[in-house]
Amino acid sequence: MPSALTGTGEAERSIPGIVIAALSLAVMPFLSAAQRHAGRELGSASAVADSKQTLLCTYLSAAVLAGLVFNATLGWSWADPIAALVIAAIAVKEGRDAWQGKGCCATPAAAIPAQQQETDACGCRLGCDCCN
Repeated sequence: MPSALTGTGEAERSIPGIVIAALSLAVMPFLSAAQRHAGRELGSASAVADSKQTLLCTYLSAAVLAGLVFNATLGWSWADPIAALVIAAIAVKEGRDAWQGKGCCATPAAAIPAQQQETDACGCRLGCDCCN
């Protein structure tokens, strides 16, 4: 990676990599939402946490796709390692949030009185941070 950032190494173009990253980017958000929904319905904090991990995979796919496309179309061989640094920054943020106990409320909806079940735009109960 350091040699590609300094311009002394060249990353190769990868059409199969672009296709796989694009497919992953198309599927992962739906998988994450389904996991989050199931986790909230079941009251499973681990399933909800797994949905956030899957959402991180969505970000990873987007960064990888951007790096691969910029390299393939514009010849920017340094775009791929920059994408890796972006992924690392996102992963550090998510890890720090998890370490601090920030996560989605996983109490089953059935266990909460109806008047307290207001949701935000993402479908999370108010006061929860599922979408972040």
